Parts: sequence; C-alpha cells; structure tokens
Amino acid sequence: MKLKITCIALYFFAILSSHSQEIKSPKFGKGLFNLVGQDSSWTMKIGARMQFLAISNWEDGENNESNFLVRRARLKFDGYAFTPKLKYKLELGLSNRDISGASPFTSNAPRYILDAVMKWNFAPGFELWFGQTKLPGNRERVVSSANLQQVDRSLLNSRFNIDRDLGIQLRHKFNLSDKFVVKEMLSIAQGEGRNITTGNLGGHQYTGRVELLPFGNFASKGDYSGSDLKREQTPKLALGVSYDHNNNAVKNRSNQGSYMVNDTGFYKTNINTLFIDAMFKYKGFSLMAEYADRDAKDPFAKNSDGSLTGDEVQVGKGLNLQTGVLCKNDWEISGRYTNIKLDQNITGKNPETQYTLGVSKYIVGHSLKVQTDVSHLEIKNGSNELMWRLQFDIHF
Repeated sequence: MKLKITCIALYFFAILSSHSQEIKSPKFGKGLFNLVGQDSSWTMKIGARMQFLAISNWEDGENNESNFLVRRARLKFDGYAFTPKLKYKLELGLSNRDISGASPFTSNAPRYILDAVMKWNFAPGFELWFGQTKLPGNRERVVSSANLQQVDRSLLNSRFNIDRDLGIQLRHKFNLSDKFVVKEMLSIAQGEGRNITTGNLGGHQYTGRVELLPFGNFASKGDYSGSDLKREQTPKLALGVSYDHNNNAVKNRSNQGSYMVNDTGFYKTNINTLFIDAMFKYKGFSLMAEYADRDAKDPFAKNSDGSLTGDEVQVGKGLNLQTGVLCKNDWEISGRYTNIKLDQNITGKNPETQYTLGVSKYIVGHSLKVQTDVSHLEIKNGSNELMWRLQFDIHF
C-alpha cells in the first residue's frame, strides 16, 4: 500500500513536470507547485518535506545506542475549493514513524493521513473546521514539526499532548483595540485519536481554548513557529489557555496512549487536561513556556467486579520552558528545561527533569536548516540518560 501511494504521487508529479512551461514554480520553501483552476474556482499548493535524524543515547550502566532514520517524510496539499472562503488541507505521512500504530481500531491499516480538514469562513471572524486535524491543545504540539526550534518537541508534549482527532471546530477572533487580538476555539471530537475506523468507543472529547495577543499579531504567524526568524521589531506576546474534557475516555492519556481493556470491553473514565502557555518574541529573542495538568475521575482501570486491570490514567503535571537567541548570521543557540511529575501513587513513575542545549543553522528559514541538541535526563531514584541528536530538515 505504501509503495502504491508513493508511485501515485510520483506519477502525479511527473504529469505536472511535463507541463512545467505552463506552471510557474514558486520560490524555494513555498511549495513544489501552486495550481490555479482556469476559472479561479480552486487552488492547490503541493509541498513535500523530509527530516533526516541521527540519534545516540547513553544510559547509566548500559551500552550506547545509536540510530539513523528518516524521522519524517510528508506530502502536503492545501488551497481552496469553489470559493476562497472554503479552504482545505491534506497531509500524508510516509515514514515508518509517521504511519506506525496500525491496530484493529484503524482496520489494521497504516495511519497515512495526518490532516484531512476543511475550513469554512462562513462569517467575518468565524471559521468552521471539520475533518481530522490537530486539536487546540498545547502550543508546542500545534507548532508544526517543520517549524520547531529544536530537533523535536519536549517531554511535556510527549506525556500530555492531545494531538489530532476527528470532529468539528469553531474558531473566532476579534480585536479589543487596534492591536489587542483575542482568539477563541471550541472543538468536539471523537476522543480516540487519528485514523480511527471503529467508531466512538467511549464518549466525546470537548476542547476549549482562548488566546490573548495584547501587542498584536506576530509576523508570519510567529506565535506558532519556533525561533524569532522575523526578528520582531516590537515586543510580541501570546498567552493561551486550553481545557480538554474527554468524557468516558478509553485511553490512558485522554485520546492518546493505550486502550484500557477490561472484562466487559473497555474501562471508561472522564479525563481532564489543562494547558497554560505563552510565547514571547523580540529582535531575535524568543521564549516559550507551557504548563500541563491532567486528572481523571477514577484513574485506576477496573473490571466489572472492581478488581484492578493493571492500567491507570497517566495523571500528573508538567512544566516546559524554552528560549533561544538568533544571531545575525542565522545561527541560534537555544535552551530548554522540562519537568514532569506524574502522580507516583497512581502511575508508579518517578519525576523526570530534562535539560536540553540546542544549536541551529537556518539556511533558508525553517525550510532548509540543520539542528543539533544534547539532552540530559534525570530520573529521581532512577538512571540518568544523555542523548545527542543531529537533524537535517528540507521543506519544499
């Protein structure tokens, strides 16, 4: 199946290339092709990107482990259909990391589809989204993996994020003053993650988010992009709060993690997640801060007779602080501090603290860059770990 999709994509590109004299290609990093219908009733931008990663880990008392892999390989299609007020986005993942997770809940099929969403601007300031895409959760997760300040996201994101799901979202924005911008988002989703084909096993997932931008919009949507590549000439600040309620959730990390199976099918409990975050940028300096807190009505998964199944909801708190300074030659030094405290009485997991130092060279912004970082992970009453990563990123 993967080979078939790849061949179809290559065939499609070959057809377009055969008419290259008729298609004006955009500049590097702005898509492979920007197509417009003859009557201007539709558009499509076609893009591709790849990330190549080298990683090495050292754990106390263990042998070094090294790996080379294609971290991400993706095709992206976006534009509008019929009217500029009806936009769409389709993103496909082709790397093993992108499509992993096949299970009976995805019809045992690879999870190729990342985003498949329509966005309807039905009134001034309002958009209705429907399909599969990222939920309005923590800021770091919504930042594209192509636009990260360091090689990858933090431990807070891996432990608490609510990622993608299927459903509808209502988004609204307005100005309190000439500069002060307010954004509101409300989502109703299936609650079990992306590419699920078995229908709704638990309840639905409800997510609300409010963002405040007191000094106006960031350049080029920089509030959702790592590093201050636009070198904001005036201070820019974005504050965000998200609250997620997954009713009768059947996974141990809201819509992520493992299914909690019991003797009657699935254990269900309400899971709530709070995110508070901020992004600040000014003249090449950037600071991102995030706090996460997850709880559950009854975190211990049980059978019908009340006996424990051995599964539990991953409740707890996390803090992530990340900052960077962009030099005039487009080299950047960044640092990150992450602290994770899952409830030890429930999860049995010890607190984790990770320190990360990163160096990036932006050749053509985020579209062509080389990044490396080194991280030291401290686990209370456990082994310390050292990790080094080097990644090359190209985005057409």
